Amino acid sequence: MSSGDEVRVQINGITTLVAAEYAGDFNTNWFDPAFWGKKAAPVSAGGRGSAWFIELPGQSWVLRQYQRGGLVRKLVRSRYLYTGEKRVRSFAEFRLLQRMVAKGLPVPVPVAAMYNAKNGWYSASIVLERLGGASPMGSIIEQLKDSDWASIGHTIREFHDQNVFHADLNCFNILIGVSGVYVIDFDKGYIDPKADQDAPWKHSQLTRLKRSLRKVLTNNLDKRWRSLMQGYQGNSPRSH
Repeated sequence: MSSGDEVRVQINGITTLVAAEYAGDFNTNWFDPAFWGKKAAPVSAGGRGSAWFIELPGQSWVLRQYQRGGLVRKLVRSRYLYTGEKRVRSFAEFRLLQRMVAKGLPVPVPVAAMYNAKNGWYSASIVLERLGGASPMGSIIEQLKDSDWASIGHTIREFHDQNVFHADLNCFNILIGVSGVYVIDFDKGYIDPKADQDAPWKHSQLTRLKRSLRKVLTNNLDKRWRSLMQGYQGNSPRSH
């Protein structure tokens, strides 16, 4: 079944959404890191050991398996209560990314998403196009110039102007590359059509980001944060 830019496929109890351009080559094994062998390399920065870079001829992907954090992770690591397809996290993120790509926001392009529901629970995974040459902000923070900080602030403002809610905006979910700033990991994200620029969650996201920066940056955060906020408020140009 096809709808717009996605194709829905159901095979052996696994339900998937595939971007139309990849549907002709789709294989449910894409969601299994073992299938890729040496082409798959674990992602280390900022993750929970549940993501892999997939290197293919002419392109690179990221495979991410949804896993819980916190205390719940010790009890149920990669399963979620199934309450209907509309609430499946991989499908929600896939479709949110499609909407953001259509709006021109700097996010990864979704390739495919899946879930496997059984006995009232489900597991899920998503495959994305990799943002080549981009590194997590938290990994290169000492290398960033004031103009980079302003560019990061400007990019966050772009998402806020489109009322995009990010559930975990931290310095490892912001990537910096030669072509600009990107935001990743939109699990539990959504677009809030009723939000205005002063929506409390927008201020909370900035506070959350600053808190994550304090964990990796020991010096001059206040000065650098001012540059970020200048970019956010539109008072400083982004670097290109």
